[in-house]
Amino acid sequence: MSNLDLKPAPTVCGGREDVSAQPVHELLTGRVVPLGESTVVRRLLPNLGRRMVGAWCFVDHYGPDDIADEPGMQVPPHPHMGLQTVSWLHDGEVLHRDSLGSVRTVRPRELGLMTSGRAIAHSEESPRPHPRVLHGAQLWVALPDAHRNDAPAFEHHADLPVAAGGGGLRATVILGSLDGAASPGTTYTPIIGADLTLAAGTDARLPLERDFEYAVLAMSGAAVVDGVPVEAGSMLYLGAGRTELPLRADVDSGLMLLGGEPFEEQIVMWWNFVGRTGDDIARARADWMSGSRFGEVTGYDGATLPAPELPPVPLKARGRVR
Repeated sequence: MSNLDLKPAPTVCGGREDVSAQPVHELLTGRVVPLGESTVVRRLLPNLGRRMVGAWCFVDHYGPDDIADEPGMQVPPHPHMGLQTVSWLHDGEVLHRDSLGSVRTVRPRELGLMTSGRAIAHSEESPRPHPRVLHGAQLWVALPDAHRNDAPAFEHHADLPVAAGGGGLRATVILGSLDGAASPGTTYTPIIGADLTLAAGTDARLPLERDFEYAVLAMSGAAVVDGVPVEAGSMLYLGAGRTELPLRADVDSGLMLLGGEPFEEQIVMWWNFVGRTGDDIARARADWMSGSRFGEVTGYDGATLPAPELPPVPLKARGRVR
């Protein structure tokens, strides 16, 4: 997945300065941006005043879109560094290709997890033919310094564990562990990602870790999260200090729970790269444009994605400065 902004703004993230140790309610709305030829996404992270939730540093929500007569998602080969990408679908299919030679179709409620480490390139596209509806989320996880130069890898997990629910709630664990259920996906920091399905009439409580900060992304329906109505395409930041989360829905609804220990390291995020300094970013851009380091994606029908120009000001990591 890619940030296709032609003039991406550098984002500085990390640290604990603005992580509330107490529960809060901070409703975030998405910024509409294009993704490829015909897909439009709502970008929830980074957001004004909120740049990370645990190690989660990038969240796009897209659809549901009728793509029966459209090409659907068409994202050319592009690079990543210093992060993991998480592909999560509620409807549709996405064909993943990468410079390791991986070719995999990701389907609803299956985990496509790519660890970029020091460098990888990939493409994403709706297969031909493809299902009529496309609806999902694309997310990034920042890698800690100890692992950001690891070898790249790709994982696909079709069968994911379900945490004990009740009261109309079903929780599929995407990354990390929740209520005794642990995902097979590789993680490098204490983190949680879960897909929550709420049947009409749900009134339930989800157990949480007090030391984690959390946010809930509304995928579909209309749920009430800790007393706050959250509409599809928005995200409610909840802070830390919680041991459970009340959830209610009068109609069938879908949510994503995102959380983890606050990410202490200071990072620089620009375009599709996560580094620690502006020099990290500049070297990555130069390597991509020169055709070195990131490898080649074969099988995609089209040219690679060129990198935007770097901003004229130095990129510096300054933590969670607003």
